[in-house]
Amino acid sequence: MIIHPDGPLPDMKALRAFDAAARHGNFTRAAEELGIRQPTVSRYVAELEKETGIRLFERSGRAARLTQAGEVYHHGVAVGLARIAAAGAMASDRAGDPRLTIACGGSTSELFLGPRLEELQRAVGGNTYVRLLHCSNDYLEIPNVARTDRIDLVASYHDAEGAPAGEVAVFPEAMAPVCSPGFASAHADVLRGPVAHWGTLPFLDFARPSLGWATWDDWFEVAGRPRAPPRRKAYDDYAYTIGAAVAGQGLALGWRNFVARLLEDGRLVAAGGFIAAPRPFAVRLTDYGRGRPAAHRCLDALRAMAE
Repeated sequence: MIIHPDGPLPDMKALRAFDAAARHGNFTRAAEELGIRQPTVSRYVAELEKETGIRLFERSGRAARLTQAGEVYHHGVAVGLARIAAAGAMASDRAGDPRLTIACGGSTSELFLGPRLEELQRAVGGNTYVRLLHCSNDYLEIPNVARTDRIDLVASYHDAEGAPAGEVAVFPEAMAPVCSPGFASAHADVLRGPVAHWGTLPFLDFARPSLGWATWDDWFEVAGRPRAPPRRKAYDDYAYTIGAAVAGQGLALGWRNFVARLLEDGRLVAAGGFIAAPRPFAVRLTDYGRGRPAAHRCLDALRAMAE
């Protein structure tokens, strides 16, 4: 039976465990994120399924995929948790701890904004704390969510076009196959040949809808397509796709703005040429951020990085 709106809510620890397991599609990774043991995540999810009367996951080996009902429930849980976090930020602001919030996806946080956070913090200066809020596009489409939850900037592949001049930092994007140096060495003969012969190699893919991100098919359209359909291993999170490439498990499609530092430090190498992507990556001001000087300083720092 579904919980009545006026009845007791599920335990917060169970909701956080469910959210992490849903995002990762894996209970072990969810446990690592939360700093608990995998059996504890399983227990929390089982308790939540019993309490709600919903079968949340289809389990197959180590993988855990959301059921259709689980997808619906996760959307509500994710929005709820994000709003709780945002409310905490608002309370902190009023207590004299102002925060500047950049809304973005988890992979954007881990691979793009996270490595630049200290630089952005220095640019913002003062007592303002730069905060990355992980959220979905659905969450950002809630009316007035930017003002209600004090979101200053949004980072995505969707918002550069039509943004007012001076209110967006645009990072031209390009894509190329990337892999570990060891993988490149082991498959050097194939990688030196035409893409048509690459069908024997394992390709690492991003399983979720692209939402503006370039795909392997975009790259194949320009560089050529393997004659034999390549073996693809899909991940629900782009950061895990890139992590698998670093671990030597295959070729991943590297979006330049997200893999640049991994290429610089030698953890990845480009296995083919970079090709212009269909959309640039962009960070834009929200209506709320437009009225805050700290948000403009942060955007100026991002524009300097883009240039």
